[in-house]
Formats: sequence, C-alpha cells, structure tokens
Amino acid sequence: MGDLENPPEGWEKQVLEKLVLSSLQEQRRARQWGIFFKSLTFIYLFILLFLATDWFGGDEMSMSRKHTALVELRGVISADSVSSADNVNAGLQEAFKDAKTQGVILRINSPGGSPVQAGYINDEIRRLRAEYPQIPLYVVVEDVCASGGYYIAAAADRIYVDKASVIGSIGVLMNGFGFTGAMEKLGVERRLITAGEHKAFLDPFSPPDAEEEEYARKMLSDIHQQFIRVVQEGRGERLKDAPEIFSGMVWTGQKSVELGLADAMGSAEYVAREIIQAEHIVDYTTREGFAERFIRRFGAVAAEALVNTGSAWGLR
Repeated sequence: MGDLENPPEGWEKQVLEKLVLSSLQEQRRARQWGIFFKSLTFIYLFILLFLATDWFGGDEMSMSRKHTALVELRGVISADSVSSADNVNAGLQEAFKDAKTQGVILRINSPGGSPVQAGYINDEIRRLRAEYPQIPLYVVVEDVCASGGYYIAAAADRIYVDKASVIGSIGVLMNGFGFTGAMEKLGVERRLITAGEHKAFLDPFSPPDAEEEEYARKMLSDIHQQFIRVVQEGRGERLKDAPEIFSGMVWTGQKSVELGLADAMGSAEYVAREIIQAEHIVDYTTREGFAERFIRRFGAVAAEALVNTGSAWGLR
C-alpha cells in the first residue's frame, strides 16, 4: 500500500514516455503497411498498363514471320465510331505496309452507316490494292454486311460469307417523323422564321412540301446510282443479271453467292489457311488503347467535377 500511495518521483514522465513511444511505434507500423499496400497497387496497375498497351512485344514477335493481316470493321460506320474511315484505313495501311503480310482480311460485321465514311474506305482499299498488287484483300462477312458495309466489301478481291450471313441492302434511305397532327391536337403553334426558301427543308413540325419531297427523292436516287456503280465496278461479271439486287433487299450468305454478291463460303481462319496460305493471323485493327481510354474517362470525370463545382458556386 505504501508504494501505491507514494509512487516514485517522475512516474508521470515515465508513463507519458511509454505512451508516446507506443504511439510512435503504432504510427510507424501503420505507415509501413500503407507503403506495402500502395506498392502492391502500383505494381498491379503497372502490369495492367503493360498488358493493355502490348509493351511486352508480343505483336512484334508475331509480325516477324509471314502472316495474314486482319482488320476488323464492326458496328455502325460513322465518323465518331470505332469503324470510322480514319480507324479502318489506318489499320489497312499498316497491314499492307508490312513486308511479311501475305494477304489482308477485312472482317466485316456491320449494318452500314455513313455513305461518306464507307466511300472513304472503299477508295482507300482500291488505292492500296493498286499500290500493293501482290497483296490480295479479301472480305470475310460474319453476321451482317449490309448497306455501307457492302459498299466497302465491293472493293475487295473476293468476298467470303457464312451461309447464314445477311448480305445486301444496296439502297439509300432518309427517314423522319411528322408532328403536325399531334401539334393541332395539343394546340401547339409552330413559329418558324427562315431566310432562304428551303432552309427548313423537310421540317418535321411543318406540313409536307411536295417540292422538297421530290428533291429528296432525286438526291437519294443520285446516291443510290453511285452505290450501284461502285458495286458493279467491284463485282464486275460476277454479278447476276437480276434487278432485285439493287432494290435494297437483303439475302442470306448462300443466296448472295448465287447472285454474285459474294464468292464463296469461308471464315477468316479458312481464308488465311487455304486461300492466302499463311495460317498465322496478325490483327492490325486500330483500337482505343489504355492511354486513350484513361484520358477520355479522366477527362469526363474532371469535366463533371468542374460542372458540379461551378453549380455549387452558382456559375451556371
């Protein structure tokens, strides 16, 4: 009892020192574990970055021997899609420039899209075939090759399909809606001011104009004739004399071979192995890389944060 009632002098200092020392040790351990887990995260992200950008040199090793070059065209063809003329043409150019390329396969799975973008790709295929006459270009169709997709395919040396592929749709369309009846029922008045007789061309909120509709039909007919000429030049005598070919109708892959719209059945692997006779396939498709995805996503998040910050400060 005497010791408890009369503790040694300086005991408060000793206890305080022990508490401080214990706290420092705990902070040091926490910091070490934090550094450890941060290092693991960094190494993990670093490996992902290498894999995503192909920095390990796998493609270079694959391209060091003779091969079949593959370029993919998927989805709607438009200027802002992965199947834009810029992306597809860049892949084709790289494929043809490689001295080890024995043949090029353009694998298409597209319902069509912009006639302008399709025209750019068709023109580039023709240019590359003329510049590299020793390298054939074959189109392989997966599910669909219609409209603008077929506009592009017509430039190939040969077109291979599956028996259940959907081919054709050699036509042009322009669609829209008319809301004048709904506006009358709702009591909505259209107030439109223009400078130029046809500035409100085919305006969906105005009554139909016969002159403008006739002009639109002529414009579509001109584009359709361009499409027909491209197909006739590309397919030549292989096309059967059948007017329905250019009606906008679609056919199965098997029927398209009978009509001369395609040449034979075959997958990309079959064409590489049996036709080009270079079984090894190297993909030259232009794709969005890791850095581009990161920048795009980071930019979107930063922009959203900026907008939210501005809203909070009453800047909108």
